[in-house]
Amino acid sequence: MGKLKPFLPLGAVVCCLAAAEPQPVEQLAAVPGGAQVRLRLVFRQGIQVEAAGLPPAFREPGARSRTRWLTFEELSSEGRRWVLQTLWPEDLWRKDEVVHQVRWPELESLWLMASLFCAHGQNYDQLQAANPGNPEKLAVGDRWRIPSHLLARYLGGPVRGILERAQPEDELDDEARVAAYRALLSYDTDRQGPYAAYRLRRGEALYSSVVMRFTDRVDPKEVNELAQALARRSGIEDVRSIPAGSLIRIPVAYLAGPFQPEGTQALKEEREVRAEIRRTARIDAGPRLKGVRIVLDPGHGGVDVGAMANGVWESDYVYDLTMRVKRILEQDTEATVSVTLRNPSLGDAIRDRIPAPTRDAVLLTTPTVPNDGETSGAVSAHLRWVLANAWFTEFARRGDARRTLFLSFHADSLHPSAQGTMVYVPGASGIPARFTLGTGRLPRVKESATGARVVFTSRERLQSEARSRVFAEGLLKALRRERLPIHANRPIRAVIHRSGRSFVPAVLRHNRAATKALLEVANLTNEADAENLKDPVFRERYAEAVVKGIRAYYGK
Repeated sequence: MGKLKPFLPLGAVVCCLAAAEPQPVEQLAAVPGGAQVRLRLVFRQGIQVEAAGLPPAFREPGARSRTRWLTFEELSSEGRRWVLQTLWPEDLWRKDEVVHQVRWPELESLWLMASLFCAHGQNYDQLQAANPGNPEKLAVGDRWRIPSHLLARYLGGPVRGILERAQPEDELDDEARVAAYRALLSYDTDRQGPYAAYRLRRGEALYSSVVMRFTDRVDPKEVNELAQALARRSGIEDVRSIPAGSLIRIPVAYLAGPFQPEGTQALKEEREVRAEIRRTARIDAGPRLKGVRIVLDPGHGGVDVGAMANGVWESDYVYDLTMRVKRILEQDTEATVSVTLRNPSLGDAIRDRIPAPTRDAVLLTTPTVPNDGETSGAVSAHLRWVLANAWFTEFARRGDARRTLFLSFHADSLHPSAQGTMVYVPGASGIPARFTLGTGRLPRVKESATGARVVFTSRERLQSEARSRVFAEGLLKALRRERLPIHANRPIRAVIHRSGRSFVPAVLRHNRAATKALLEVANLTNEADAENLKDPVFRERYAEAVVKGIRAYYGK
């Protein structure tokens, strides 16, 4: 490693402290082979490396070649380690830890330190916990210990993405958890209107611990925009490093139903559902699930691959998972099981390796309808509940309609800080009393005659949400026992907020099943979730846990 040659002297950087935005630090360093490469550390942007002269071994495969500056993420593991040791030559790289020494406190931050050494900036709380004596405000010469278990994988550690954050509420059931979160809020009004006040706890982030928990927003763009809006409302300049104890003001208009102020309709409906859950009798079908009718719905399919991120696409992976659930149910129980969609080239086969999207898929109506792009995604979604309703209607003529279960399997593309399974249930207030899907909106299928029209009493809507919440709770317990990741904060939701709309998914909204749920198995923009879904062992374990959850729901 060559001697460092500062392009901008440290004194010049210090002189810039009074400016609104510190100037970057630039340095020249020799790479293997003797070429001189310029490095720089930029405020709020991190490390950048001049591409010219950089050895190919220091570049991540596929890194941009026409851009003068490469980002830290575009470097290989070897390149990232070289850059860190070049910019911070006084750091100690030991077998069980790295000891980082702060050189430029006006440019460095806990967020940056975590993003460089611990794979993601949101792991700053774990880094802070490993250094309890260090102040949050950095100073020249501060020494931060990064234990090997917090090191990013590209530095030889185990960390790939955002580490899980344990909170006291994680072990509570859904009702107790919501009550505990509500108790952390207080309500007030200022010149901008009514708001709920929340004090950020140590290790919490504005995105995940406030926006996604208290407002039900999970779409990446909406989460980011709302986090910025809450920061402005709360007088916070930098959302990436908010001290514990900071007051966050959440406008009442954004609060999810369970966190609305006393006297509101949304809070009244929330409490009605909780009361209905306590009144709802369990249906015992025994471990063999005798007399239970189950419809499994693999989301998307065919030309509609669904969400895509980190080398995973939704359709094939949830199809494989659905087929595994179907196989276990048919082998180990007496339940009657059907699926709404089939890939003819695959049938019921499960796969360890999924090399490319499967483009053939048909909805199993009579006659079948190809999911080939000629039919809109909305029609595809409608056909699934129409088909399920026709099956449930036929079953109810000779069986117990309370023993009907509909499960739709999906994988979402959410804010990357979200990890693990989220379960959507049909919120009673989002289900219409009656609905008829006009035949002009559907291909001609036999199932329209009995499945396209629904009528629900207010009692039936309330019972549907209550039963579905009980099922979701049991399913999450089964996942937790198998140590499968579950969405932090509030993994059970009754409504989707997206693009300015609040709605219950159509496959749940018009579905006659007594119990129904849509499972977002994983968040594909979260690297750890994506890696899990790629793994056939994970998919098999998940399928086994789902069946255990179903058996627990129908047992006493």
